[in-house]
Amino acid sequence: MLLQTSYRLFSPIYDLFVHAATKNARQRSLSKLPQDGRLQVLISGAGTGLDIPYLSHNHAYTALDVTRAMLSRAQPKIGGRDMALVQGDSMCLPFADESFDVVVLHLILAVVPDSRRCLQEAARVLRPGGSILVFDKFLHRGERAWLRRGLGVLTSRFITRMNVIFEDVLEALPRLRVESDEAALAGGWFRLIELRKQ
Repeated sequence: MLLQTSYRLFSPIYDLFVHAATKNARQRSLSKLPQDGRLQVLISGAGTGLDIPYLSHNHAYTALDVTRAMLSRAQPKIGGRDMALVQGDSMCLPFADESFDVVVLHLILAVVPDSRRCLQEAARVLRPGGSILVFDKFLHRGERAWLRRGLGVLTSRFITRMNVIFEDVLEALPRLRVESDEAALAGGWFRLIELRKQ
């Protein structure tokens, strides 16, 4: 898989390119995690673990990524958190239905080849009443964005897609309700979205 290979090669320098640009948005998104109780939280597409520093020690976490090299970079960031690292595919999660209270999808829906399948899997493993925290780049319906669409043709096979329309991804999942949708970066191209499973 070309995408998996490129992220394996990119893993040693991923944080240098991504951390500074995304840390505030990650922190904003993860601030929506409840502080009370002990939740089961899945970080699907965890990469090098850039979300980990913003996670409380209250909950039990499972961090999943398709690339072992990315998970190896995440390991040192765990600290004293209760966290399992699992190699697996966000489009075919190796977990039972309704296993988690929260699913975190940060910079994964626009990376995987099939965004809808990724979100469907997140919804499948989420308990009713649970939430999905999304941080990613999405076009709006009707937005022309010729440059992004053009670049997306080049980057979709080995880095990320730039032409994903979130509303198109969501429409096949009527049990997911949008709780909030906020601009995060790049004039609203990157968004913070919270979904609730009914």
